[in-house]
Amino acid sequence: MLREEENTLYRTVPYTILRADTFLTRFKGLMFRRIPLKDEGLLIVPCNSIHMCFMFFSIDVVFLTKNHEIIKVVENLKPWHFVSPIKGAHAVLELPAGSIKDSSIKVGEFIKV
Repeated sequence: MLREEENTLYRTVPYTILRADTFLTRFKGLMFRRIPLKDEGLLIVPCNSIHMCFMFFSIDVVFLTKNHEIIKVVENLKPWHFVSPIKGAHAVLELPAGSIKDSSIKVGEFIKV
């Protein structure tokens, strides 16, 4: 859903979003999970980079500032790949592969999570 408030584009995503905000949940993330994401995502806070070590499927990745502005998107990130730290990123939203394209998620928009 998109709406314009004060000339700012806000977006929601059609997934159940789980939050990883403790040392253990952030450390584990989606590692070792065998079943790909389908109708869910993972918000990792705080986080400004990710790795795909010990992952068994690709994901789409959205990097967010503290106020949830999208500052970088990475489509179809494959297992054993890395994304270096992103300046200004405070959180990472991990989504099913294809979500960025299917939902037309773009840098500069804001996500309400």
